[in-house]
Amino acid sequence: MKKKLFRIGISVLLCLLIGFLSSIATKSSIDTWYTTLNKPSFNPPNWIFAPVWVILYIMMGVAAGIVWSKGFYHKWVKTALYHFGFQLLLNAAWSIFFFGLQNPLIALLDIIALFILLMFTYRWFKVVNATAAYLLIPYIIWVAFATTLNFGIWQLN
Repeated sequence: MKKKLFRIGISVLLCLLIGFLSSIATKSSIDTWYTTLNKPSFNPPNWIFAPVWVILYIMMGVAAGIVWSKGFYHKWVKTALYHFGFQLLLNAAWSIFFFGLQNPLIALLDIIALFILLMFTYRWFKVVNATAAYLLIPYIIWVAFATTLNFGIWQLN
C-alpha cells in the first residue's frame, strides 16, 4: 500500500509540474494576445481554467499512479504509461503552440492528436485498471471541449 501511495504521489507531482511549466507559456499571452482574440459564445471565463486544470492534473496523476502500481514490468502497464506520457507531452505542447507561439492552428492540430492519443490511453488504462481509466473521463471531456473551443477560436480569427 505504501508503494502504491508513493507512486500515486510521484505521478500527481509530475502531472502538476507539467501543468505548472505549461502555465508559463500561458501567462505570457493570457492578458495580452488572448484578450484580443474573437472567441466563441461558449468560451468560459479565464478564471475557470486554472482550477479545472489543477483538478484534472491531480486526477490524471492518481490514475497514472494506480496503473504504475500494477508493476512496470508488465507489458500492458508499460504500454498504458507510454501512451500516458506521450499524451502528457502533447498536453504541455498545446500551451506552447497556442499561447507561446500564438498559433491556434498548430495548437488545434496538437489537441486533435492529444485527444486521439488520450482515447488510446483510456483504452490501455482500462485494460490495466478500470478505476484508473474512469479517472480520465473528466479529462477526456475537457479535452473534447477544449478542442471545440480551439477550433472556434481558430475559425473566428
